[in-house]
Amino acid sequence: MTSARTLLTGGRVLSMDPAIGELPSADILVEDGRIAAVRPDLDATEVGERIDARGCLVLPGFVDTHRHMWQAVLRGSGADQTLDEYFATVLHTLAPRLTADDLHTGNLLSALGALDAGVTTVQDISNVDKPTEEYTDALLDALTDAGLRSVFAYGHGTAQDARRVRTRRLHAKDSLVTMALNAEAGSEETIRRGWALARELDLPTALHVRGGRPVSRLHRLGVLRPGTVFIHGTGMEDGELRMIHDSGGALSVAPAIEMTMGHGLPPFAAAAAAGLLPSLSVDVEVAAPSDMFTQMRAAFQIGRFAALQGHAGPEAPLLTAREVLEFATLGGAGALGMADTIGSLTPGKQADLLVLRTDRPGVAPVYDATAAVVSSMDRADVDTVMVAGRVVKREGRLQYAGLPRLLARAQDVRDRLAAR
Repeated sequence: MTSARTLLTGGRVLSMDPAIGELPSADILVEDGRIAAVRPDLDATEVGERIDARGCLVLPGFVDTHRHMWQAVLRGSGADQTLDEYFATVLHTLAPRLTADDLHTGNLLSALGALDAGVTTVQDISNVDKPTEEYTDALLDALTDAGLRSVFAYGHGTAQDARRVRTRRLHAKDSLVTMALNAEAGSEETIRRGWALARELDLPTALHVRGGRPVSRLHRLGVLRPGTVFIHGTGMEDGELRMIHDSGGALSVAPAIEMTMGHGLPPFAAAAAAGLLPSLSVDVEVAAPSDMFTQMRAAFQIGRFAALQGHAGPEAPLLTAREVLEFATLGGAGALGMADTIGSLTPGKQADLLVLRTDRPGVAPVYDATAAVVSSMDRADVDTVMVAGRVVKREGRLQYAGLPRLLARAQDVRDRLAAR
């Protein structure tokens, strides 16, 4: 948090708040880490910093609801892999060779890559099978160091270590880093034990689901509970998405990975029919870029193609750019239980926001600001990023002094793995 007052002036504001809407030119006052006011011609005194946003778009920070952040240290190594090849290579061959320092490098690299691209919140589905305090703390230390708002979804560890993390490290609800439990399916005994631990620790849950009736199984076992993020949701039988909605759960879609690795058709039309507002996610950086522009474009293209070609069912509606931008902001905030905290530029919410330049030849001229974000922009257009009122990227440059050293460490990990 910061106690300074910051004023962003003259930007074209995409507030994502229906009461505020889109403002052609407005100022945003940030005070004590929160948005204090959004309106044209703010008369703010005693401002510590002014950020000139004229000619730029200002919008909420993007929210990524599912990313295996440690894998950034293996970034791009599995672009051609299918899902089965990913399991065999990344999870079963490369992951066991990584040290605690390697995992710290991966999580920190992923977090900084997110901030650089305007992603201000990430749910880290921590699925590396290293169940010791040393490895867990390395992953957590990286999230804390980065200054990213994040949810550490603890997985593949022990109940004892999860209790330690909850009671000693991630107990404060107003911290930038909070906790969830990656409660993947397995035997009935494993499921009951995992979800009982989530209830004991008062944690939200997240798990991957594809095909069949996995949600019905959780319901039958009596463990289905509100606040669960269901990841992918591809190919499931009728009624499963509606059960997610009715249980107070949320859906995280990773459209780029789902298409390239073979998870199945992202269920945007089916989710809408079930009353769900999906969120978007990067998933694995071994095979997908770490920015939300890629995910928005993939979602937009896939959703419209499926509707136009009849793959999404009869009379499926066409996705709009506005809906996709909602997936990347409000949808993500709601999925993570942060709808009252982030996701829109609403006074009282945390000041997680980004400023996008519109003066590059690949973007200008801007007719429809929302369409420009979804269809034309990328991380190179991200000028300024703020998390909880703190500027973490300024004039196109990350404000992280240790970046050269981190990049060198990542190269060392690559060279060591390649040599083997």
